Amino acid sequence: MAEIDFKQANESYAANFGDNGKLSIPPSKHLVVVTCMDARLNPEEFLGLNIGEAHIIRNAGGLAKESLRSIIISQRLLGTKDVLVIHHSDCGMLTFSDELLRSKVIDAHPGDTKVSEAVNDLQFGPFPDLDRSVKDDVAFLKNHPLVLKEGNITGWVYEVETGKVREVV
Repeated sequence: MAEIDFKQANESYAANFGDNGKLSIPPSKHLVVVTCMDARLNPEEFLGLNIGEAHIIRNAGGLAKESLRSIIISQRLLGTKDVLVIHHSDCGMLTFSDELLRSKVIDAHPGDTKVSEAVNDLQFGPFPDLDRSVKDDVAFLKNHPLVLKEGNITGWVYEVETGKVREVV
């Protein structure tokens, strides 16, 4: 297990929890943030968000297609309007292809047809161009019939080297 005492950390967190248990379920800023699972990113901090203000949806690469189910729930049931798509510099999704990762998984399980079949059915979603991936994700959301059009859908890049965000679209 990771070298952290989760129980002790939680005790400290709970001791300072205050009135957070009384926050409403819908986020107060009516905002959804779609971003990468990269451990170097702390979107609440670099966006100046507090607990209860936004839904933060994270996955490998911060891909909109993988976030769609959560965005629909957030908008349709919990009243969010605006969507920020935030990818980041030095992203691992820029470093491989589907074929490379499939081969790596298959090679780790020689002769296992179940593994081969399962991994060949997956698309991991790597991208070769950071800004293009942000633009594609924003276009996907803007054009999807289940995503509400009342709010703004914008795309950003977080620079892991400086901590700054820049608007792409």
